[in-house]
Amino acid sequence: MLTPDTRSRDFPSLTGMTYLNSAAEGIPPLAVGEALAQYFRDKQLGMDGRIPHAAQYTAAKARLAEFYGLTPADVSICSCSSEAYNLAALALNLREGDEVVVNDLDFPAGATPWLQESCPATVRIWRSRNGVLDVADLRPLLSPQTRFVTTSLVSFYNGFQVCLDEIAPVVRKHSPALLGVDVTQALGRKPLDLRHADLIISSTHKWILASHGGGLVGVASQRAADWTVPAGGWANLQDPFGANRFDKAVSLPGAASFTVGMPNYPAIYCIRAALDYIHKVGVENIQRSAQPLVEACLEGLARLPVDLITPRDSRQVAGILAFRHPQAEALNQRLRAKNIHVMYHAGRIRVAIHGYNTQADIDLFLKELSNALRAV
Repeated sequence: MLTPDTRSRDFPSLTGMTYLNSAAEGIPPLAVGEALAQYFRDKQLGMDGRIPHAAQYTAAKARLAEFYGLTPADVSICSCSSEAYNLAALALNLREGDEVVVNDLDFPAGATPWLQESCPATVRIWRSRNGVLDVADLRPLLSPQTRFVTTSLVSFYNGFQVCLDEIAPVVRKHSPALLGVDVTQALGRKPLDLRHADLIISSTHKWILASHGGGLVGVASQRAADWTVPAGGWANLQDPFGANRFDKAVSLPGAASFTVGMPNYPAIYCIRAALDYIHKVGVENIQRSAQPLVEACLEGLARLPVDLITPRDSRQVAGILAFRHPQAEALNQRLRAKNIHVMYHAGRIRVAIHGYNTQADIDLFLKELSNALRAV
């Protein structure tokens, strides 16, 4: 994706570092830091700073809408993906007898709102087999009582990518459920086709290379009534300062109802700059550059004595590879000693490959992992 010169210019912290952990924390280009500095300059204008703040917010929404395949009116920005899911739970207003389907490859943010004791719905778990979610296993979980099916497009756990073209027809045929898609591990990394999604959510500090503090929400206009959040606030309300403001509160429809208060403008400046950067580079170019590295890394891991928990078919994965090993913690420590950054958690090591990675990164990682395996 980058020449040596542009990689060094835009991502100077990568010099001398092998960074394979974008699924946890992306490395922002310098343009994002410049945007954050611009926020501070604008904030120093006091109330007048709200004019450039609003312009940044408008521009960020317009760019996000392009990535989601929606209009700017169909997207909003809240504080994080967890907040977005909790607001979505308010919008659903689940009752006794309702059912929600989650899966065991999902991040907690998308699953746990429905698992709280206060949630009256029954949760059904779509369980993976050999690291893969089979649509045939989803069908028996669906019923006329199913209100919501939620899944990550790409699993944070092992990189498995679901096929929305296969999932959506099954959900529509066998239930009245709405389909929610978390694109946190895909947005900015690969081209998206989200026309089947009724609700789209993403965080901002991973593959899009922005800051913390953002939750990117998308709701197509035809689903606005289904995803209108009955929350208190002001930015999410119709006429919040009007003469009748203490008579009742009425939420704006759809995506707009997810922004309940003052936008997180520092994050929005960063989000706008990061999405602009990704747009300029081109997600197709990122995918074209990174996919051969994913395949090379997957082939290399398959030859090593590790328990690969990522599907071995590279067509089923997008950017993330993961494996287990009894000495995973020690392996991670040895990799870090060589300035190789991966994710370690509870016996699992996860590798995430972005557009700023190179074949040299993959070669060094596989070489040092092989050396570490012999040493532990």
